[in-house]
Amino acid sequence: MKITIIGAGPGGYEAAIMAAKLGAEVTVVEKNVVGGTCLNIGCVPTKALLASADVLVTSLEAAKFGVLNDHTTAELKQIIERKDKLVAGLVKGIEFLFESNGVNLVRGSGKLIDSKTVEVQQSDGGVEKLVSDKILLATGSVPICPEMFGYDGKKVITSTEALALTTPPKSMIVVGGGVIGCELGQFFSRLGTRITIVEMADQILSTEDKSVAKQLLRQLKREKIKVLTAIGVAEVNVQDSGVVVTLTNGEILDAEMMLLSMGRSSYSKGLNLEGVGIKADHKGHIVVDQSLETSVKGIYAVGDLINTPFLAHVAAKEGIIAAENMLGKNKAGVHKAIPRCVYTDPQVAAVGITEKEAQQRGIIYKTGSFDFRALRKAQIIGKIQGQIKILVDENDVVIGASIVGPEATDLLAELTMAVHLGLTAEILGDVIHPHPTLSEAIMEALHDVCGKSINKVEGTL
Repeated sequence: MKITIIGAGPGGYEAAIMAAKLGAEVTVVEKNVVGGTCLNIGCVPTKALLASADVLVTSLEAAKFGVLNDHTTAELKQIIERKDKLVAGLVKGIEFLFESNGVNLVRGSGKLIDSKTVEVQQSDGGVEKLVSDKILLATGSVPICPEMFGYDGKKVITSTEALALTTPPKSMIVVGGGVIGCELGQFFSRLGTRITIVEMADQILSTEDKSVAKQLLRQLKREKIKVLTAIGVAEVNVQDSGVVVTLTNGEILDAEMMLLSMGRSSYSKGLNLEGVGIKADHKGHIVVDQSLETSVKGIYAVGDLINTPFLAHVAAKEGIIAAENMLGKNKAGVHKAIPRCVYTDPQVAAVGITEKEAQQRGIIYKTGSFDFRALRKAQIIGKIQGQIKILVDENDVVIGASIVGPEATDLLAELTMAVHLGLTAEILGDVIHPHPTLSEAIMEALHDVCGKSINKVEGTL
């Protein structure tokens, strides 16, 4: 079985390695660096920067722990150099995995000719045709940059340029209060940049529970970050000195830079989808069935190209499923329990449905919660802000959960498993959790669902 994969991001490279392990002859076409957006200009480099900011904050607060440190400074250039070194090492890791698993990597842009042929415009100017039994499309997405914002990569930037800055701007307007906007906004604020976040929805992190957004908002305001919600941008004027923005309420903002963080759109440019008959929806997402096969038999698509959450871990899982299906298995994409993570401070993590979604669906539910301020481990490490909230249905099955607090993104795995497997709060709550740990907050929230939390402090943050 010969398989050609266009795109070496999480969906593409996971699929390639899995297909190779299952015995396929695999060729991956990639015009840029392997690892895709996630590894090179997305998840990994962003979190590397945030890790540096966490060290900065810890150092500044060292005296609270009896550790004296009077010379704490942050140097963005060195932070970027550390990030670049980390990313380069991980890219080499993927290339090594390709080599050790016999995956052939072709540098260039891939274009569909028919259901079995990919034409590659190689980086050196040559053209190569790859004929295979199955094809996987995994070209990912790009930042949304409406023309009115005057994106130039200098004064008006996206996360791509933000991750390469070596000097923090004095001021920055962040358009969009989602994951990217909140993460990078807080990062640059901690390096001394005056940040204003503008969000059209009535709350930041618009798809999450209101209580979650409220707790993160409280922290952002505590750090002097200005957050404007339920308001849009009417006009953008890019000048030599910076950017002047007129909001829909007439208010005028000015800053040295403007960061566009309004989401991403599927990137299928040059693939020739229409030419081979692949159907797409009105938003440009490739239409696939449960096996992740497109309307053209033998061609599959995963990740940000299709109408599933634009998340690296979703793309990776879909890549593995697609690889297995291309090689004869019959597995369906499972999207019941998708973790959603925000690496701000405090971190935000959620899975399943929110209270609002439960109400909209008419689901009978109840909740249980627990504040980190009542947790011994949280007090020990000095991170007491936040809460865990768990939703269960009328049968006590966990259908959703949200965490705001220390290491929330790591803690979420247990609750993701609960939603995925349909576990009840009683069954999961009976599991002995180690003490003292942050995970005990999950146990207490599960107990609270059943009205038997021993350590809960009444009232929320």
